[in-house]
Amino acid sequence: MAGTAPKVLGQSAPLAATLTTLYTVPAATSAVASTITVCNQSSTPTKFRVSVAPAGAGDTASQYLYYDVAIAGNDTFAATFGISLATTDVVRCYATLATLSFSLFGVENS
Repeated sequence: MAGTAPKVLGQSAPLAATLTTLYTVPAATSAVASTITVCNQSSTPTKFRVSVAPAGAGDTASQYLYYDVAIAGNDTFAATFGISLATTDVVRCYATLATLSFSLFGVENS
């Protein structure tokens, strides 16, 4: 039976300067990512990136939704959107410093 499940799709606190998987759409499922938050847990400003890789493809410039976006110290960035994701699509995150945490919220459709 098909259904939807609103949930936290993924959370990550990546190492500095390391492209990291935030969420992979499970097999036989689609998803809609509705909101992403990026929290800087340090007083030091830094930058972040977020990309979507169709079917888990290797990293390319065309995949980026946010690239080297500045985030102030002790601040949170939030964006609400409706990004449709297919089976095996991968949302990735990157932090210049290891002081950021990322959370992705949305709905999985089975």
